[in-house]
Amino acid sequence: MALLPTEPTPPKTDMSAFNFIIYGPPKIGKTTLASHFPDAVFLATEDGQNALECFRVGLDSWPRFLDACGELMAGKHPFNTVVVDTVDNLWGLCQRFICEKRGIEHESELPYGLGSELIRAEFFRALTKLSMLPYGLVFISHAVTREITTRTGKYDRVIPSFKEREQGRLLGMADFILYCNLVVVPDGDGTPQAHRVIRTKTSETYVAGDRTGRLPDPMPLDFNTFQAEFDKAAAAHAGSRQAQSKAAAKATNNPKDKN
Repeated sequence: MALLPTEPTPPKTDMSAFNFIIYGPPKIGKTTLASHFPDAVFLATEDGQNALECFRVGLDSWPRFLDACGELMAGKHPFNTVVVDTVDNLWGLCQRFICEKRGIEHESELPYGLGSELIRAEFFRALTKLSMLPYGLVFISHAVTREITTRTGKYDRVIPSFKEREQGRLLGMADFILYCNLVVVPDGDGTPQAHRVIRTKTSETYVAGDRTGRLPDPMPLDFNTFQAEFDKAAAAHAGSRQAQSKAAAKATNNPKDKN
């Protein structure tokens, strides 16, 4: 059976076709936002969903997480989005699993960084398989401020609280990195009012990102607003990519263009 494609894959526009990281301070509304994603099921490592009506699998061990992933892979369910809440705690479950398997208390007891490498390999092996399933994937994390040192000086930057050394790989799995925070602006009479917002564009002071490059920044921390803006951005991005592909194909097939 031939594996190489004969036609290009069209750009995706459905929210449940993408990977998201949602992070921010406690109680700002990260879990509530994720609960409105299409047909969501929570793989929950903490009790942040107690005030919500949602589908939930409580996780207290790494094998239980793998079992849940197995059921998702089997496909006999109604879910279209998988929410890991929180990805920080999920790392801890994987860490505990590897240590118990090796009969140690901490990964540092193994030589030459072997323990950390075993945890890293197992964790991202499972997450990579999960991300390749035909469902949306949402990782929830908290926010932490780190001091960044450059050649020109030092500054503070807000980033997800997920294990710092592994953060680059996790961020690389995401199509959208949504930073939820508060902005204070004066109302009509000058009184300061705090508003919860979603940041979609990265800056020197925080990490964020948008695969389409078309989401507004900031936007209200409200799922209906986010979905409407997402649908517009994804459709525009897909249309642009398809137009570029058609133009490239036309140029390839036109002898005059080749000359």
